[in-house]
Amino acid sequence: MGPVSSHTLSDEENIVKVKVVSGDIVMYPADAIVVNLFEGISSPGGATVAVDQALKGLISQLMAQGEIKGKPGEVTVLHTLGQLPAPRVAVVGLGKQKDLTADRIRKAVAEACRALKHAHVKKAATVIHGAGAAGIEPAAAVQAIAEGAILGLYSFHKYRSAPDQGDGEIEELDIVTADAGGVPALEQACEKGAAIAEATNLARNMINEPSNHMTPTEMAEVAKGLAHKYGLELTILDRDQMRRKGMGAILAVAQGSQHPPKFIVLRYKGDPASSHTLGLVGKGITFDSGGISLKPGEGMEEMKDDMSGGAVVFAVISVVARLKLKINAVAICGATENLPSGAALKPGDVIRAMNGKSIEVISTDAEGRLTLADALSYAVKHRFSPLVDVATLTGACRIALGQVATGVFSNNQEFAGKLLDAAARAGERMWQMPMFDEYKEQNKSEIADMKNTGGRYAGAITAAHFLSEFVGDTPWAHLDIAGTSYTDKVSGYNVKGATGVAVRTLVELATKMAK
Repeated sequence: MGPVSSHTLSDEENIVKVKVVSGDIVMYPADAIVVNLFEGISSPGGATVAVDQALKGLISQLMAQGEIKGKPGEVTVLHTLGQLPAPRVAVVGLGKQKDLTADRIRKAVAEACRALKHAHVKKAATVIHGAGAAGIEPAAAVQAIAEGAILGLYSFHKYRSAPDQGDGEIEELDIVTADAGGVPALEQACEKGAAIAEATNLARNMINEPSNHMTPTEMAEVAKGLAHKYGLELTILDRDQMRRKGMGAILAVAQGSQHPPKFIVLRYKGDPASSHTLGLVGKGITFDSGGISLKPGEGMEEMKDDMSGGAVVFAVISVVARLKLKINAVAICGATENLPSGAALKPGDVIRAMNGKSIEVISTDAEGRLTLADALSYAVKHRFSPLVDVATLTGACRIALGQVATGVFSNNQEFAGKLLDAAARAGERMWQMPMFDEYKEQNKSEIADMKNTGGRYAGAITAAHFLSEFVGDTPWAHLDIAGTSYTDKVSGYNVKGATGVAVRTLVELATKMAK
């Protein structure tokens, strides 16, 4: 692995260590302990009762005064003044008990951890929030706690000259259970949660990197690092190799950039007896200016995130390998910049994708689907099935669904159902969009097999139909993460910048397929 990529792989020294221990939360020696409250109750329940009694009814008193309400995400930090071994108690709200989900636990833990980080806590301990309530198993709660802590404490400040003086750094979070016999099973859930969250943070790191650092070559270096760390098969095609394979679509996008394109394939073989391989295809535009069809200047700096799909599929295959799932999987990413130059692709050009189909270029800013055309063609040629592609593909999807939900498009309802079920279990909001044949008409070209944009109306759907031309009958789903890959506010386990959306869903999908 080349020295340039050491900064993008998770630096495990900076990740909070989460572990499961047996003990009594009231007497646990930590800088702070975390307990919870449900909304709409008159007195504390569970372990919070014992903590309240040790604090001479302080929590009950604050509830009666209306200062602590138990609303989702509410965190109240109390000083114990020597009445407990821990100098602080964080009381976190879980909302109404009937509405409790694993995702709400995930968000609550993230908010609590950030509040304690502001208080310069280094070692924290927590109860298992919500276990047994609303049908949530202890293992599911523990996994959510590990994910919430690691995701919620994420930060990306590597380019600041001086460290942020405002906060401390939580180094350890102990999940405390009174049931010593249950620790091994809970440790397994904790490890899974940590693996998923750390991989999501790897994706976030890649996406948050400026595009002068996260180039196509650097994406290939990250892939080399992952291949080495997890024993993955790695293939990296350069421009000449792509040309020999007929990848005219991605090469056309790459024409305008000084940085050479890279076609990256990471392969995991966890079930050699099976003939099926889950194909994960990610869009890898390391910077998208729009090309000759230049984007407006305002906000263009955010276009460093146009390789989010590629970062996500790298993260997913790293988790699949780390957890040693009994499944075959492959992550594919065609990485390039999209820039204007004297050599750049032009509106009106006709290009040919790897599967032989010709494309009339209407807008050079509809470039992601061109790179995905070759990546999907490659996946189909190698008989990977089923296929999922992940892409910050269209502003139209962001207009349709905002920053709340990822758009899901598919040619196979059974597979789409499995993907949506995985998203629900993982706590990621996804919404299926229609793929009626009538929308295909908008992509018809007078001079080629298709156009690369279908016009203003139903832009997310016509883009998905364009991609469907390169998958044939292979069960396939397309995730348009244009609205969900990036956030400009801190909320729950998301902090400003890249979200790493879809990692949890795709790991959940792979886990279910492995079973």
